[in-house]
Amino acid sequence: MIDKIYIEKLKSNFSEAVRVILANKVRTLLTSLGIIFGVAAVITMLAIGNGAEKEILAQLELVGVNNIVITPIPDEKENENEEESEAGGIVAKRFSKGLDMLDVASIEKNIPSVKTVSPEIVLETYVIKKGRQSPVKLIGVSTDFFSTSNITIESGKNFSRAQTENSLPVCVIGKKIEKKLFTGESALGKQIKVKDVWLQVIGVIEEKFISENAQENLGIRDLNQDVYIPIRTFLVRYKDRKIISDKPLPEGNVMIFGDQQGPKKKIPRGNYHQIDKLVVQVNNSTELNATADVLSRMLKRRHNDMLDFEISIPIQLLKQQQKTKQIFNIVLSIIAGISLLIGGIGIMNIMLASVLERTKEIGIIRAIGATQEDVILQFLTESVLVSIGGGIIGIFLGIFASYLLELSTGIETILSLNSILLSFFVATLIGLIFGIAPAKSAASKSPIEAIRHE
Repeated sequence: MIDKIYIEKLKSNFSEAVRVILANKVRTLLTSLGIIFGVAAVITMLAIGNGAEKEILAQLELVGVNNIVITPIPDEKENENEEESEAGGIVAKRFSKGLDMLDVASIEKNIPSVKTVSPEIVLETYVIKKGRQSPVKLIGVSTDFFSTSNITIESGKNFSRAQTENSLPVCVIGKKIEKKLFTGESALGKQIKVKDVWLQVIGVIEEKFISENAQENLGIRDLNQDVYIPIRTFLVRYKDRKIISDKPLPEGNVMIFGDQQGPKKKIPRGNYHQIDKLVVQVNNSTELNATADVLSRMLKRRHNDMLDFEISIPIQLLKQQQKTKQIFNIVLSIIAGISLLIGGIGIMNIMLASVLERTKEIGIIRAIGATQEDVILQFLTESVLVSIGGGIIGIFLGIFASYLLELSTGIETILSLNSILLSFFVATLIGLIFGIAPAKSAASKSPIEAIRHE
């Protein structure tokens, strides 16, 4: 019986709250603006945070947690490797052999903290299919490349030691290459012609999504569009920059020799490095910095004290990027919190004004038997309904803003049910907290004085 009476009271309070709100539509909307924008900001912030977290985890998977990346620095500036002699002539400072397979062997042999070393050579070339050429990146890699780069071979297998040592014409291709060249059928066991060499497909890697940010910030290629061959096959059958050719050298990077009397002689160098990238995986992430320091000193010594390489630790770059995004999310959280606070204050102010406007009404309902608890419940219901209405509008606005942000900026946003429920809960809580003071103010009025109020 008591429960039934309580339910009837709730229904009565709810219908009265709806009546009051509908009677003041514009005022209610303006009151709830703070809640609307605050909830929308919370949903958008959480969507951006979820998207950023997913991207960071995906990039970590691509670069590897314990990896160190070494990239060569070609001679791109004419005077970078020059100095003036005592006689006044210009001479080359030093000669470096560049990053090569001998460095790979030396790292594997001499640094105990190193787990694997994965060299890469990249050649932009073309694949021929039915007489038509399509651009492709040909990558010379070691057998450790796929495990070091966290790449899964979806079908087929990795290069065997015999295939690598004997420079056999075999390849593993990206998923997009298979779809492009072998539409609707498996590429395994079939031949593709890359430039002038026929290669047998022995494996196809699992397709991976790689964002433009990852490609730009971390130097990651779109792995799905590459053709991978054993590095020895690459050096024997395609290109080895350490082999001296009788072909004319390209114009551009030069070493200059000469003196005051004789003319200067320019000898182009260009990219003299045998390999284009070297990924070193260490046994433990705590050894990353120490190993990077040892690698730097070793390679500098092997390259005749020439700093013609660059060492980076991708996980540290990602952590810095993650820290920046966290700061951004904190700023958004503060903005959302301020909006919700302003919304709560707005609700409290409008409810206090409503109490003053309805003083006589409060006196009448108190005089006919309503208790203080009934009055408090009535005004709390109105306050909560205003904030819930603002919260619902804010949820739709936040969902729309998240999609609009992703479409306009390319920033990935991920909406979750938890973020929507959290926003709705916060909106309800704001209405409850900031409605308490007006409700108590209304309930504390004396019925007789309230009825006399004009």
